[in-house]
Amino acid sequence: MPINAVSIMAPSAITQPTKPTLHTTPEAAQQNFAASLKDAIAKVNDQQITSDKMTSKLINGGNVELHDVMIASQKASVTLNATIEVRNKVIEAYQEIMRMSV
Repeated sequence: MPINAVSIMAPSAITQPTKPTLHTTPEAAQQNFAASLKDAIAKVNDQQITSDKMTSKLINGGNVELHDVMIASQKASVTLNATIEVRNKVIEAYQEIMRMSV
């Protein structure tokens, strides 16, 4: 299989990125943040439920491999730990804002 030479892109082909225009109201931003947070928590919950179901299947002699159960368990654990760290950072940011004098 022949390897073709990589040509250098002409500087005129590179365009400057345009700044996105933000017309978001504070209420809309709050709703977007709340929806994103709710979605992330739902995904963490789904991973935990999947891990629990696979573990139950393995215990009851179902048709599931041990390595699949362990992978699902570790994914759920990592996801939960990441969520806890995000929560901790949000709490730290909130506390920092509350310490600010106006």
